[in-house]
Amino acid sequence: MKASVIMSTYNAEAWLEKVIWGFSVQTEQDFEIIIADDGSGPKTKELLDRLRAEINMPLVHVWQEDNGFQKTQILNKAVVASASDYLIFTDGDCIPRADFVATHLQHRQQGYFLSGGYFKLPMDISQAITKEDIAAQNCFDAKWLKANGFKGSTLKLTASGLKAKLLNFFTPTKATWNGHNASASKKDIIEVNGFNRQMQYGGEDREMGERLFNKGLKAKQIRYSAICVHLDHARGYVNPEMWKKNNEIREYTRKNKVVRTDTGIE
Repeated sequence: MKASVIMSTYNAEAWLEKVIWGFSVQTEQDFEIIIADDGSGPKTKELLDRLRAEINMPLVHVWQEDNGFQKTQILNKAVVASASDYLIFTDGDCIPRADFVATHLQHRQQGYFLSGGYFKLPMDISQAITKEDIAAQNCFDAKWLKANGFKGSTLKLTASGLKAKLLNFFTPTKATWNGHNASASKKDIIEVNGFNRQMQYGGEDREMGERLFNKGLKAKQIRYSAICVHLDHARGYVNPEMWKKNNEIREYTRKNKVVRTDTGIE
């Protein structure tokens, strides 16, 4: 397979189903989907068992017991389970546009990882999106979004071709490892020992990207090319202690040019 798409999830079956439908209609179909499940209940497994028979690509469920927010640990397990040498990471609340996988594969380059973003939707539109809307790509259409009450800018969805290329180049947003939309070779991720298992919510994805930088990789911005829409949800797992600990780890990583974490895949 050309790629393994790894997405994290936790007890969010309604959003996860929409995301999987988004991957089922990709223009590039030669990839597998790996669900990195941080302790969901049986409803998630039931959903995946049903969808497995309805989509064309392999759907792998990597699960661990619920022990609080342990996303980095389950992502490492998903990396180990992957069958491709190129890994695309996203979240179970981000519906990909139909060219999402093809765009990542088109821009992949040795010595780089790819950095994308997301287009955030409010709760009412998140709930309104149907399987049919995903198949028709309505949720990426500015007119459809505005007809359903969206009031913000849709530039990130409408830019294409040279305009998207220029926006990728000139955007003031730094190209970092964003867990909802990033990709790299499996070899590079293994060499930095994956995600740091000491980290919980708050910059845990970016810390691995910082180690990839320390390893010598560069980041390529695809913010206006690899498009996904982010479905709204609460974040009850966030707390200041997590952020403080994670910021201290990231500062140590930057200051000491850490490449390989001691608490990662191995």
